[in-house]
Amino acid sequence: MSKLKPGVVWGDDYQTLIAECKKGGYALPAVNIIGTNTVNAVLEAAAKNKSDVIVQLSNGGAQFYAGKGMEDGFQAKVLGAVSAAQHVHLLAEHYGVCVVLHTDHANKKLVPWVDAMIDHGEKFFKENGKPLFTSHMVDLSEEPIEENLAESARILKRMVPLGMSIEIELGVTGGEEDGVGSDDIDNDKLYTQPSECLQAYDILAPIGHFSLAASFGNVHGVYKPGNVELRPIILKHSQELVQETHGTDANPLDLVFHGGSGSEKAKIEEALGYGTFKMNIDTDTQFAFAEKIGEYVQAQPKAFQHQIDPDDGTPYKKQYDPRAWLRKGEEGVIERLNEAFVDLKSAGKSLAQSNKQSEAA
Repeated sequence: MSKLKPGVVWGDDYQTLIAECKKGGYALPAVNIIGTNTVNAVLEAAAKNKSDVIVQLSNGGAQFYAGKGMEDGFQAKVLGAVSAAQHVHLLAEHYGVCVVLHTDHANKKLVPWVDAMIDHGEKFFKENGKPLFTSHMVDLSEEPIEENLAESARILKRMVPLGMSIEIELGVTGGEEDGVGSDDIDNDKLYTQPSECLQAYDILAPIGHFSLAASFGNVHGVYKPGNVELRPIILKHSQELVQETHGTDANPLDLVFHGGSGSEKAKIEEALGYGTFKMNIDTDTQFAFAEKIGEYVQAQPKAFQHQIDPDDGTPYKKQYDPRAWLRKGEEGVIERLNEAFVDLKSAGKSLAQSNKQSEAA
């Protein structure tokens, strides 16, 4: 097994991490974060489970990170992402795991957001010799495939000199996530065709590294059982077509599982066998954060109504201190991720060297 320095991985190290995931039949959870509490909870959970992890931001999460009070919403989306990335760069190595730093769905209207982050990334690379982000996602799955791949190729050409990768989507993931996606989707678009995956490989592989979110019935959010039919076999057929056409090794595509929250564990395991190295999880961790805070508030409601008990004068400062109840939210995220690391079989498989090994290197 390869060993990597702990911290944010990129370039060849990122591809090494993906290769180990696919070789070992496991995947990394990709967790959407919105602030330092969720970032730190993800890093803590990864460290406790001795697993590497993917930290990612949607455009809405990035805007929230910068502050909803910032008048220029576009600037907030850019600067929030940059600020979060700097936070992860500073802390990740100290948690002793490898961290992939990624941005989530960016449809056509959000391509300027991606370009602006790359602008900041070019400056960061010039100053630090490494990219600000490991990868960005460009989700043009709602556009004609020719436009999707042409624009993805343009952006990838900008990122290759920085040692970055791109994630693209073919087919449409149902549901909605931060304004990206829709419930009103033709059923056939929920299932990517293997020929489309081959087309993406033909265009993007000669330029640089890319990962692919191929839709096989995925839906953002959690829905009633039976409302969503996942067909991971589509991933198998896509891998086989690319392998046969180009004479590659097995599972040449680096595949991503979107809409992982609430998915059947058997379907998750099947997808892992077809070269899936990453599974997005957001809805479940949002609920886990909120659930624990709700329980804390319900257990001591007076502390959230009065600074001092009106009946007996008891001070409630320790109870309403944000550090107390925000920590409960963090613990909820950690608890849910403990389950995810087991489901994805990544627990105990971090490629990060120990700190002593890293320092010696």
